[in-house]
Amino acid sequence: MERVSVLCLSLLLCSLSGAELQDNEIIEQREVSPESVNVPEPQPCPSDLHAVLREMSVKLAENRLMIQQLQTLNQEQNAKLAKYEVRIEELQTLNQAQASELKSLKTRTNVTENQVESLRRDRAVGQVAFSASLLESGAATCGPFNAHTTLVFKHVVSNIGKAYSPHTGFFTAPVRGAYHFEFYILVLGGSDASRVGLVKNGEHIFNAGEHQTNGFGNAANGVTLLLEAGDVVFLRLWQNNVIYDDQIHYSSFSGHLLFPM
Repeated sequence: MERVSVLCLSLLLCSLSGAELQDNEIIEQREVSPESVNVPEPQPCPSDLHAVLREMSVKLAENRLMIQQLQTLNQEQNAKLAKYEVRIEELQTLNQAQASELKSLKTRTNVTENQVESLRRDRAVGQVAFSASLLESGAATCGPFNAHTTLVFKHVVSNIGKAYSPHTGFFTAPVRGAYHFEFYILVLGGSDASRVGLVKNGEHIFNAGEHQTNGFGNAANGVTLLLEAGDVVFLRLWQNNVIYDDQIHYSSFSGHLLFPM
């Protein structure tokens, strides 16, 4: 009986000790903070990884397609740009050609204007002609004089261009050119002869002369001269010679510009 009591007591003590130890462990677990406990994070399952990979593959394919589309668009834009550049070069070439043609047209226009102006000037200065007789009225014999004498033809019939002076008897060339002159003289019969010379700038060029002892005598001559602007042409009565004129105007002096040069 005593053995049974001792055994029961021993079992009771062991039970109490085990319960106490279990209570202490529970208390210690309750005193540990949640932060100090290293809880492992949950890991995705393989099915979730496959879904993410599929989504990334789709986005990557979309990005590749977009890149291809952008590359194609860029190539098209580059092709258009190349065409525009070629067109721009063509337009620049055309513009240069038109500018050159315009410059040529301006040059030709200036040449034409200069030619027109030259023709206008030539026509204006080309209208040079005169005719005059010795006496304005009446009848008279001029000379003889003891020196060469310039003849002044005072009866002016025409004086286009005003190159002849009825005050001095000088014809002054307005422009360089070819001029033609003619002169006629009349002399009464008698002891005096009639000789008249055409003079250019003091240089004797041509002469006309006549001598009649009775009645009338006449002479004439003409010449074409190249004159510079400002050259002077006139008729000169030789020393100890005479010339006659009256209202019929026998003795005359004429000239005109053939063409400028």
